[in-house]
Amino acid sequence: MFTIQQQQQQQQRDEDEEMVVNAWEVKGKIDYSKLVEKFGSTLIDEALMSRIEAATVGKGNVDRLHRFLRRGMFFSHRDMNTVLDCLEGSNKKKVAPMYLYTGRGPSSSAMHLGHLIPFLFTKWLQDAFDVPLVIQ
Repeated sequence: MFTIQQQQQQQQRDEDEEMVVNAWEVKGKIDYSKLVEKFGSTLIDEALMSRIEAATVGKGNVDRLHRFLRRGMFFSHRDMNTVLDCLEGSNKKKVAPMYLYTGRGPSSSAMHLGHLIPFLFTKWLQDAFDVPLVIQ
């Protein structure tokens, strides 16, 4: 059991350590703005949340937004606006057909509980968007 002082010292060491985020480790004080820049993603804002809700809950395919979205567990995205444009038929274009594709990254040689997060969310997207899902 650690004392409060030991916990504070460990927290300070963690904050002083350089941020490392990759497929194999996460350490140091995490700067989410740097992550967004490094990985070329975009922050999820209220306007995007409204679009997602309109394209999912608003269509009646699901009762509410996924708990990961509601709880702010996802803070950024890549290409969600493009996905929504396809579903909405933006710019007076016909709604484009689409499918979802997901898989497992190189983080381990076997499946583990961490892989469940993207699988659960992608399954929700499949139901919400009423589109096929491919898992590799």
